[in-house]
Amino acid sequence: MRSGETRDSDDENRSATDATTRRGALGLAGAVGLAGLAGCTALDVATGGGPVEFAAGRATVTDATLSETGYELNDVSEETLSREVEAGGQTREVRVTNRIAEYDKAVELFDERYQAAVFAALATPRVEVLGRAFNPIADLGPDERAELIADRYEGVSDLERGSEYTTEVLGTDTDVVVYSADGEIEGTGVSVELEFHVAEAVEAGGDYVVPLAAYPEPFGDGENVRSMMNGIEHEQGDES
Repeated sequence: MRSGETRDSDDENRSATDATTRRGALGLAGAVGLAGLAGCTALDVATGGGPVEFAAGRATVTDATLSETGYELNDVSEETLSREVEAGGQTREVRVTNRIAEYDKAVELFDERYQAAVFAALATPRVEVLGRAFNPIADLGPDERAELIADRYEGVSDLERGSEYTTEVLGTDTDVVVYSADGEIEGTGVSVELEFHVAEAVEAGGDYVVPLAAYPEPFGDGENVRSMMNGIEHEQGDES
């Protein structure tokens, strides 16, 4: 399997901050892409020598919602993964490009400001060849998606599934699972209880959009997380 990655940071939409630390983009795209491509062996491979490409659009949060919740754009990134698929004596390369918009928010801790709350909107394309469609994230349950957002913190342990609720994402009532865990905010060396909000995938045109959020539990940012999910908008990408 071959993979490449391009990163596109939109500095114009990122406000200056006095926070002590700000981590880079979440390592979500590769994990989701691998899960999706693992099912590609079942695809009917079309004739022809060129690659089949599927690129997700962007799932981002509206400016009005950001102003309301206090989150800021950290990074917009994309990652393209490819795999050669064999069927019926034919070999075809399938390329899948995922896109992630990541936002974060500073919290006060020990008289310092840390970018400790994070919200991510992952867009991954529906893989379809000769009329057969595959959900690239079908193999990732809520527990696995929670582990993806946990990458934002250090020393995460004791991940425990808790409550559930339903909220609107892109016009669809969407189930969200809330998890708790222990972990450390980077740069503090202090353990805190974390809360993760992990939504199910929502179909948006030719993509699937997955909202994920995490923050220190004492911060109590659950209502803002709901607002962020409600404020997601989607721009369709290209496929060939």
